[in-house]
Amino acid sequence: MPKILWINPIGTADYDQSLQKWINTAKRPDTIAKVVSLEKGPFSTEYRYYGALVLTDILHQVKQAENDGYDAAITGCFCDIGLREAREIAEKLVVAGPGESCLHIAASLGHSFSLIVPRKELIAKLYEKVVMKYGFGNQLASYKPLDMGVHDFQESQAETARRIEAVAKEAVENDLAEVIILGCGLQYGFYEVLQDKLGVPVIDAVVAALKHAEMGIELRKRLGWGHSKRYEYESPPAEEIKRWELADQYPGVKGL
Repeated sequence: MPKILWINPIGTADYDQSLQKWINTAKRPDTIAKVVSLEKGPFSTEYRYYGALVLTDILHQVKQAENDGYDAAITGCFCDIGLREAREIAEKLVVAGPGESCLHIAASLGHSFSLIVPRKELIAKLYEKVVMKYGFGNQLASYKPLDMGVHDFQESQAETARRIEAVAKEAVENDLAEVIILGCGLQYGFYEVLQDKLGVPVIDAVVAALKHAEMGIELRKRLGWGHSKRYEYESPPAEEIKRWELADQYPGVKGL
């Protein structure tokens, strides 16, 4: 059975239970999925500073997941904090991120997409860098801010649904978006009703990352296609880890 660890990269377990329920509705019947959060840290990753604070703990969770026999780990922030670093330290573990997963799926489903983001201030700070990093700038129709904090999405679901529908409809009708991406992991649970109303695919970041991870596990197990370790994802030498005593300084490094 495939085993996937979803790492919610914030220092609160407030969303673990509801995320677990949502993932259970979307996973394959034979997939075992577990949601964890961090033991400390900020309660969101809306600022680069917050992302820097949680990076080390994310990487330790990823390495621990591999040591514990998981087949895949998901770094559960749309901006894919630690995704490349996690692929570097993992030997055989599949590592997926919501941002990369959403963009690749959206690009295969339509010529253009719009990205629904929490606040306009985050476009230049975070989202533009994600879109450009993965090379999908030419397919971006628009960014659509909701003027909501990330913690508002699940607290005020009716208002969240209303705002998402309004900006998504505008994206389709005015910006010619063929696909809508819900650009935050905490926007989970809204895509099905929304896409029925809009008549276009609406990509849920949690589901996208989950399905990307499930596909990655199958590709690795059946075809041997995993993250290349030749250049960008080359792992640091184990002898350096030992010589520099990093396992003592950072316990999560053990097993590298």
